[in-house]
Amino acid sequence: MDNFLSNFLSYLAPDEGDVFFLFWAKQALISIAILVVFYLLSKLLRLVLARLGVRYTAVSGHDLVQRMLERISEPAALLTNCAGLYLMIRRLPLPERLPAIAAGVVFIVNVGIVTNIIYRVLDELLNRYSGRLSPDMSRQLIPLVQKLCSIFLFGTALVITLKHFNYDILSLVTALGVGSLAIGLAAKDTLANMISGFTLMIDRPFRIGDRISLGGQVGDVIDVGLRSTKIKSGDNTFMVVPNSELCNSTVVNMAFPDNRVTGRINVAVAYGTEVENAKTILVGSAASVPGVLSDPAPQGYFTSFGENGLNLALIFWVSDYTQLFSITDRINCAIVANFGKNGINIPYPTRTVFLEKDAINATQD
Repeated sequence: MDNFLSNFLSYLAPDEGDVFFLFWAKQALISIAILVVFYLLSKLLRLVLARLGVRYTAVSGHDLVQRMLERISEPAALLTNCAGLYLMIRRLPLPERLPAIAAGVVFIVNVGIVTNIIYRVLDELLNRYSGRLSPDMSRQLIPLVQKLCSIFLFGTALVITLKHFNYDILSLVTALGVGSLAIGLAAKDTLANMISGFTLMIDRPFRIGDRISLGGQVGDVIDVGLRSTKIKSGDNTFMVVPNSELCNSTVVNMAFPDNRVTGRINVAVAYGTEVENAKTILVGSAASVPGVLSDPAPQGYFTSFGENGLNLALIFWVSDYTQLFSITDRINCAIVANFGKNGINIPYPTRTVFLEKDAINATQD
């Protein structure tokens, strides 16, 4: 090919002594040919990526890979063109410093393109994961993770670029480490709550709208933030609990694994009452109230002998934990009515005091 170009250029240049013109023109034509070849390769690369994405979607049944390939096809084609541009610049007989400067500029552009490709892949993965989260968690968690990924990728690209141009990055890394340590010590509580917030969003021990019990206080989760979690209690007040406290405490989630919840009613009957009959009345009273589940069915138990009567317990299930309080009220009313109809007494607390007459008279004397 070089002989063909030399003959062709010799034909164009009648002065055969102009060697520099022939050499420069030959290198320019080869460089242009390289650039055209890499441009065609970039077009071919985009076509191949598009077809691979479609075929993988048809085989796997999901379009994650296809969307990732569609998003990286444009920067990948640009990266191919930059590679051709780099080879073209190296081929041209430019002055001494110009190839080095141009190569450095192309290297910076390539690092930026590769960083953009990685960011687009991570962005697609985060968008896919956000579909599994609740809208509120996705709104809070995903943008923050995207910003952290952007900062990390930018820092990595900066370090790689400085290292390529033989800059001492040790001082930069040391300064960043000292600065991070100072910030961490100054805001350790805030960072602890933020890390705990990440843990709550990823581990998901409860979701927004769930009813939880924390330290004897019961409420519905309204919002899970990076620093704190807001809980609305039954008396319409808000509790703002730091996330670190939630991570280090025992939390009872009443809405998990489903909304069913068990209720318990303790009642005492007078001594001499037929226990089986009382248990049957308890179970029937619960079964007659709408909202009480028949599977599992209510159960009555004789738990202990009390000071004033026989202690019984009624265990029942409710389909929705938000209805437990009102259903318990209706069951209590039914128990009182049915006990009264069947002549079963609920004993009052009583004390019997025995006095010896002789001891009293001796005390009076």
